[in-house]
Amino acid sequence: MFFICGMSQGKKMLDYTKTVICAMCGGYGRYQVFMTYSYFSVFFIPIIKWNRRYYVQMSCCNTVYELNPEKGKKLSRRESVEIEEQDLTLVQSGRRNQEWNKRQCSHCGYETTEDFDYCPKCGQKL
Repeated sequence: MFFICGMSQGKKMLDYTKTVICAMCGGYGRYQVFMTYSYFSVFFIPIIKWNRRYYVQMSCCNTVYELNPEKGKKLSRRESVEIEEQDLTLVQSGRRNQEWNKRQCSHCGYETTEDFDYCPKCGQKL
């Protein structure tokens, strides 16, 4: 008899809409709330979920915040919740668009939107 089982990670978008002015980029954006979790499955059917974490991603610049777990649980149960700034903890700052963060090497003129310390073309410090 064979058992097909395994552990994996999942992501689920939660239904929440609120338009705000972003504290990072100053643009208008929406809160996009999602939950990440780990799960154990047997025959591709999830049996146990754990390590649930709730995040908010800004639609304007892709900044990611971790959401207060209590509010996240209420959202996952489809309860009415109002997310305030004090419920968010910054995880990763985002970029409004690629042009916004363009950098140019002063030595060779190479332009990049990546966050390099050294120029990938000539090797000089950016």
